[in-house]
Amino acid sequence: MDIRTSKIALVKMILNIENDKFIEKITEFVQKEKVDFWNEMSLSERKEIEKGIKQLNKGKRVEFNDFLKKIS
Repeated sequence: MDIRTSKIALVKMILNIENDKFIEKITEFVQKEKVDFWNEMSLSERKEIEKGIKQLNKGKRVEFNDFLKKIS
């Protein structure tokens, strides 16, 4: 069974549940399972972002148009 079919089957099962407490537990579980993109990045990606934030905080900025000129 593919993921799409599994999701549809799960939604159908949930729609048939009448127990409010159980629905609350499912809702809490799903909300806790949301993925934080930061944790999905590699260590080197996170370090580069942190480095950029530190540079911005020190006032080291590059105008967007200047940046585009550098990469073209």
